[in-house]
Amino acid sequence: MASVPNSGSAAPPPPPVWDATPPGTTPVGYGGFWIRVVAYIIDAILVSLVLGVIMSVFGLRYMNLNDLGDYDPTVNILSLLVFWLYFALMESSERGATVGKMAMGLRVVSNDGKRISFLNATGRYFAKILSGMIFCIGYIMVGFTERNRGLHDMIANTLVIKTR
Repeated sequence: MASVPNSGSAAPPPPPVWDATPPGTTPVGYGGFWIRVVAYIIDAILVSLVLGVIMSVFGLRYMNLNDLGDYDPTVNILSLLVFWLYFALMESSERGATVGKMAMGLRVVSNDGKRISFLNATGRYFAKILSGMIFCIGYIMVGFTERNRGLHDMIANTLVIKTR
């Protein structure tokens, strides 16, 4: 007859704590420049397809270069909104990565390896605009900085880690 150890304990187990790395594994490194470029291309294709469907449903179209008076700012606002929500929601989700980052085995975490909040992911997204505005130097920094951080990562206090 086998006895059950600790069967008299009424204390529930501690709640799970979200950690950037699955139990028993450690990150193999940081996401470098080229792997992040590939992840972004995957994301850009995916979001552009979704955006194209949304635009066709609402009867919107991109600017007609032959008639500049036909400019509709709704398309730009919608594009910004869709891209922002995609990146911020996905990177602050439990997976901590967009579809492109998941495909490349990457995850966005805080400096201490924890899941980032939606607000932090939002700040990171809009900091990417600054990274691009200065001749993309903020992105190029990924290839030359310790822990492969771009300007937007430094501003948002985030890291992009490899999960496999």
